[in-house]
Amino acid sequence: MKLISWNVNGLRACMNKGFMDFFNAINADIFCIQESKMQKEQAAFEFKGYEEFWNSAEKKGYSGVAIFSKIKPLSVTYDMGIEHHDKEGRIITAEFQNFYLVNVYTPNSKRELERLEYRMQWEDDFRAFLKKLEESKPAIVCGDLNVAHQEIDLKNPKTNRRNAGFTDEEREKMSLLLDSGFTDTFRYFYPNLEGAYSWWSYMGKARENNTGWRIDYFLCSKSLNSQLIGAKIHPQIMGSDHCPVELEINVS
Repeated sequence: MKLISWNVNGLRACMNKGFMDFFNAINADIFCIQESKMQKEQAAFEFKGYEEFWNSAEKKGYSGVAIFSKIKPLSVTYDMGIEHHDKEGRIITAEFQNFYLVNVYTPNSKRELERLEYRMQWEDDFRAFLKKLEESKPAIVCGDLNVAHQEIDLKNPKTNRRNAGFTDEEREKMSLLLDSGFTDTFRYFYPNLEGAYSWWSYMGKARENNTGWRIDYFLCSKSLNSQLIGAKIHPQIMGSDHCPVELEINVS
């Protein structure tokens, strides 16, 4: 099974930058997007052969996630069931025969770390949410987790130490999540690969110079490790400040 995750930074804008070319060429079984920045009813496009599930923020033009799946899920739920987290369209969980798929767009701690305290609460609640799912069956988590976990995961770790996405607090929460029983699938295959990034600032030729961060992930319950086939990042795919990430896994 081939799964793709991509923070499109506005799906309508990305559509004008070749989104469907990649979508059709990659032919994923399940394709997840983050930062759709739209409501489903605003979609003037269709995904033939795919079931569509959208979770949009209450605030127009903000956040939002969607899942497009060739396989009809057994059930689909939205958000975490915690009111103060559930207004921004950040989670869709699709249940399949042998696993849960959780598509997530983790809140950014923002400049001056104004949202770091909220982010810490989100991290604890989201980890508990995933562990609850795991009581029934394994979970695959994909999306923009808004954290570069280790120094290898960004170009300039020293100068970004207290910046959103690379604070000690955010990195520690990521470690806690992995230690609770999840595998970072890209690092499973490429533990020491440098220069592998999924996001680049629009400033200062960052993408051209590969001054990037790896903040988009596929995580899976450790019980699925033996079924992992491969993981990829697609930095050549334009259309957003993020690029797509891929997981191939034998779960059907």
